[in-house]
Amino acid sequence: MKKFMIIVLDGFGVGQMEDVPRVRSQDTGANTWLHILAQNPELRLPTLEKLGLMNIAGQESPTMKYSRSATFGRAKLMHTGADTFFGHQEIVGTKPQEPFGEPIRNRIEQIHDTLTKNGYHVEYFQGGAERILIVENALTVADNVECDPGQAFNVTAAIDTIEFEEVLKIGKLVRSVSKVPRVITFGGRGVTIQDILAAVEEHENGYIGVSAPKSGVYNRDYHCVHLGYGVDPEVQVPTILGRAGFPVTLLGKAADVIQNPFGTSISIVETSQVLGKMIEIAEKTEVGFLCCNVQETDLAGHQQNVEKYAQILETADRLIGHLMEGMGEEDILVVMADHGNDPTIGHPHHTRECVPLMVYGRAIRPGSIGTRNTLSDVGATAADYFGVQRPENGTSFLPMIR
Repeated sequence: MKKFMIIVLDGFGVGQMEDVPRVRSQDTGANTWLHILAQNPELRLPTLEKLGLMNIAGQESPTMKYSRSATFGRAKLMHTGADTFFGHQEIVGTKPQEPFGEPIRNRIEQIHDTLTKNGYHVEYFQGGAERILIVENALTVADNVECDPGQAFNVTAAIDTIEFEEVLKIGKLVRSVSKVPRVITFGGRGVTIQDILAAVEEHENGYIGVSAPKSGVYNRDYHCVHLGYGVDPEVQVPTILGRAGFPVTLLGKAADVIQNPFGTSISIVETSQVLGKMIEIAEKTEVGFLCCNVQETDLAGHQQNVEKYAQILETADRLIGHLMEGMGEEDILVVMADHGNDPTIGHPHHTRECVPLMVYGRAIRPGSIGTRNTLSDVGATAADYFGVQRPENGTSFLPMIR
């Protein structure tokens, strides 16, 4: 058996980046993990403890101690800001480029005209000071109000009313005239356009969009495709491995944000389901690359809900332990994050933090792998593990742990 597996605990940071006071002052003092632990001092995560979480944190708690058997480190964000999409592109080997950000109001008329010319019925919806678009009385086009301002437009759909294939066509038209890093095209069943409009929020500096959790689109038969600006899958590990004939499986939000032209992608949100599916597929896979994203940690951060975040960590910890029990002698698991999302920082956005790197394998060397300069070191290590072409970015740490 020979598997390389990555679990991304979305938004699980371990301390602000050095450049935060200069580039992102609102995140000053952020430390997602230690602030959750401070409000839950009896929290016990035995699997993450074994993997070296407290070694990374640099302190112990009454119930969680340093691990002598752990292989651990941390990684800096090379991408600007603190973004799930850019974070995942970086993990799988893309060298991040400086993003271009703007509100939907800068493009709304151009998007309106493009969709109208392609035969769609499009209306303006006035929120307060700003407008969004309603298309076919089934979906909206607006700012993303959960990620960093200006970094994405959302196409939010009621897919009982419109087929997701049609939603994706609309999303691609929006992408064709937009320069923001992402156009996120998604929807769910059991919601109406009225539910979506009822979740419209206006934020400072002219941003207006639909709160995806409030709209209900996550709750039933969620579909999502992230359309990235200038992202080349050819230089990323999933495409490199898939082209070389290795099975590639992406689960959870990783399936939404990473292109996987030769593999299997399964979009799931609920933590026990995504990790349960990871365990199920790992048990059946002799050789392959698996990557999953635990999204509910990030959602709890957005909700600024410390207790919910801690509960999701407990669920994830238990299931990661089950996955580790079934690993083969040559298998490697990396548990990490893509950015921070400190629920105590005073705002509902991601936080620019270093992320933990917890590496497990029955045949790897314990000890520190230090602070890595980019999340891409994980993708580079996966490529090294399988002996394939290196991705665009990153340095393998495989020689340090073998």
